[in-house]
Amino acid sequence: MIFRQLFDSVSGTYSYLLASRAGGEALILDPVLEKVDRYCQLLRELDLKLVKAVDTHLHADHVTGLGELRDRTHCMTVMGDQTKADVVAMRVADGDKVTIEGLSLDVMYTPGHTDDSYSYLMGDRVFTGDTLLIRGTGRTDFQNGSSRAQYDSIFNRLLKLPDETMVFPAHDYKGDTVSTIGEEKRYNPRLQVRSVDEYIELMANLKLPNPKMMDVAVPANMHVGLHQEELEKEGRALSAVEAIRALGRPDILLVDLRETNERLKHGTLEGALHTPYPSVEESLKPGGMLREVAAATGRRVVFFCAFGERSAMAVAAAKKAGLLNTAHIAGGIDAWKKAGGPMLH
Repeated sequence: MIFRQLFDSVSGTYSYLLASRAGGEALILDPVLEKVDRYCQLLRELDLKLVKAVDTHLHADHVTGLGELRDRTHCMTVMGDQTKADVVAMRVADGDKVTIEGLSLDVMYTPGHTDDSYSYLMGDRVFTGDTLLIRGTGRTDFQNGSSRAQYDSIFNRLLKLPDETMVFPAHDYKGDTVSTIGEEKRYNPRLQVRSVDEYIELMANLKLPNPKMMDVAVPANMHVGLHQEELEKEGRALSAVEAIRALGRPDILLVDLRETNERLKHGTLEGALHTPYPSVEESLKPGGMLREVAAATGRRVVFFCAFGERSAMAVAAAKKAGLLNTAHIAGGIDAWKKAGGPMLH
C-alpha cells in the first residue's frame, strides 16, 4: 500500500495520500490549496490516478484543495451529508464506504468540532479529522460545534475502536504525527474527564483565538462547487424538469455515473446504463462501450450523477474525446428528486 502523510506547515494540516499500488487509483484526505502542485507532482511520480479528494469537514484554518484538485485531475470531491459546501460530487453518511481500487474506508459521522465532521476508518488506522487530535481534541466553539456531540463521538465511537488502532488527525501543532486509540485513552488530558458535563466545562474554558484564516477559508470552502453554467450556455445541460419530460425518449441514452452503493441507496432512472465515473474516460475512447453504443444507435448521451459535478466533467471528457452529442442533467439526481421525477428502486 502507498501511504503518504503530507504536512502544511502554515496551517499545521496533515493531508493523506492513499493508494493500493503504484500505477493505480488514489485518494487524498484533507488536501490544502497551496500544496496542490506538490500533490500533483507526487501523483505523477508514483504514477497514480487521483479518483477521490475527501474533506473530513469544512475547514476554517486553510482553503481546501478539493476544487483545484478536481479541476486539475477530474477527481470526485467527497464530503459528509451535512456539509455547508455548495456542491461536492459525492456526499456520504455514517455507515457508508468510500472506495477506490483495492482500498475501502468506513465512514463514521463524528460531529462536535463542526456539525459536518467525519472520521474514516481503514483497517488498522483511523483518520479522525479535527475530532480527536494527538493529546487534544478539536475546538467546539464555532461552525455549529458542540462539546456534547464531540464527547459522544469520541467516547462512544472512536474510543470503542481497538486500542492498537492508529490515529491520524488532520492537524498537529506540536510535531506529533501518529498516535493510537489506547494511547489517547490513557494520556490525552482532555479525555481524563469523568462525565460529559465535565468535558463541556473544560471545552468552554479554552478561550482560543479564532483561526487566522477563518474569514477567508470558511467562505472559500463553502464555494468549492464546479461552475456548471458554461454547459448551460453551450446547450449541454438539461434542467431536471426538461430531463423528466425527456425520460423514455428513444433518441436519448441516459448514463448513470454514480457508484453501485449510491444507486442502491438512492435509486436510479429507468433505462439508464451504468458507467461509474472513474471508468468513463476509458468508455469514451474509440472502442469503448459508450463511444460504440452512441455511434451505433445515434442516440444523444445524457450523463447524470448525484449533484451534477461528475456529469459536467463527463460532458467535458466526451467533448475532448470527440463525442460531441452529449449533455448532462444539471443538479443530478438531487435536482431530479426535488422536481418530483420518478425513481427506480
